[in-house]
Amino acid sequence: MFYDVIIIGAGPGGIFSAYELTQKKPELKIAVFEAGYPLEKRHCPIDGVKIKSCINCKTCSIMKGFGGAGAFSDGKYNITNDFGGTLYEHIGRKTALDLMHYVDDINVSHGGEGTRMYSTSGTAIKKTCLQNKLKLLDASVRHLGTDINYVVLGNIYNELKDKVDFYFHTPIDRIEVLEDGGYRVSYHGTTKKAAVTHLAPENGPDTPTEAEEEFETADCRSCIISVGRSGSKWMEDICSQMHIPTKSNRVDIGVRVELPALIFQDLTDQVYESKIVYRTEKFEDNVRTFCMNPNGIVVNENTNGIVTVNGHSFEDPEKKTENTNFALLVAKHFSEPFHDSNGYGESIARLSNMLGGGVIVQRFGDLVRGRRSTPQRIKEGLVTPTLNATPGDLSLVLPKRILDGIIEMIYALDKIAPGTANDDTLLYGVEVKFYNMEVQLDENLETKYKGLYIIGDGSGVTHSLSHASASGVYVARRIAGMV
Repeated sequence: MFYDVIIIGAGPGGIFSAYELTQKKPELKIAVFEAGYPLEKRHCPIDGVKIKSCINCKTCSIMKGFGGAGAFSDGKYNITNDFGGTLYEHIGRKTALDLMHYVDDINVSHGGEGTRMYSTSGTAIKKTCLQNKLKLLDASVRHLGTDINYVVLGNIYNELKDKVDFYFHTPIDRIEVLEDGGYRVSYHGTTKKAAVTHLAPENGPDTPTEAEEEFETADCRSCIISVGRSGSKWMEDICSQMHIPTKSNRVDIGVRVELPALIFQDLTDQVYESKIVYRTEKFEDNVRTFCMNPNGIVVNENTNGIVTVNGHSFEDPEKKTENTNFALLVAKHFSEPFHDSNGYGESIARLSNMLGGGVIVQRFGDLVRGRRSTPQRIKEGLVTPTLNATPGDLSLVLPKRILDGIIEMIYALDKIAPGTANDDTLLYGVEVKFYNMEVQLDENLETKYKGLYIIGDGSGVTHSLSHASASGVYVARRIAGMV
């Protein structure tokens, strides 16, 4: 098979690459290969009744499939260069912001028209934060909600499905550079659009026979890689095989806080997503809030077989809860001789999984008193958990320096949102944000191979829905000859 453009990964970067190419160059033949399932077939088996915790599905429908890991997020598109990645270092600040606004226009026109755009500009919260040694980062935030985000993705897919060949449940095994400068991708035999990997029942559900190790191939002039954070190990292997230079990135480690929504209501009503940074007195580490979900729920997340925690929120009033949740994260950068920042984060997450059988939950009051939480203490508390997690002791999991920073941050937040440091505030652990190693790319997000682009969170350049989507638009315009 031959295509003008092959896109690997149907997360936000890949989706917006395909969308922009069909808008600007409709005559191009385009294929998208995705390791996960179509949007309508993405279902997590956890129902809270029969299945209460992660069962380690072969393909995690929360992390993979059309829409990427952001499909079931709370759909926050932060329009800013202050956080979310370093895309602006490649394409310029103005261009990056313009593209993020363009992505917002597309989302609004595909089902997000009733959602609200929040902004930190002109709020009194910034001054209040500074008076308490906290910094509120500037941003405009479009909150779609998990439910509307799903609608938007569905509408975009419906527009693309007859213009683009989608291959679902079809992970790419190899990428080769052809003599004419094009590319060949190799994958296990699939059926177009249905795309089910051939497996051998007698060897178990996950073990292909040697006969079925034969690959099918597709060639293209240009190749866009957009595999997201869940594709970090795959991306590392590809860069190693193709001798594409990389450098270690950071890893963010922390907890997800859950408390009554009323405590943060003054902030969330004005800015919705408040990105607040605190510099600890003890170690001078930066601790920040991340992914705030007013009236939302706490959820499991499976990355490379490791169960971590995340949060969702909804636009539908009937799906709202009485709680707000957000992450408190500490970024760790490593220097020589250690390079495996993700491996460090994984080891901490695995320890949590070992002790708690998955995610651990602890009352803040129990943590500062040096005792583990018990089911009875959680039940008697004022905060009803929205995730079925194992009561335990996070001090047995998180390194002291990280835990000390989180405790300091909670007391700092208590000054601007009194009640944050209440005994019954719940802490879920661990939350880990894995970042791909940063791939060496030029100003066009192109590798040393002409026509091979790496975009989105898989490149290590972007860390958010808006930045990843904008990178997809930028590269599509580059291929279309518009940049």
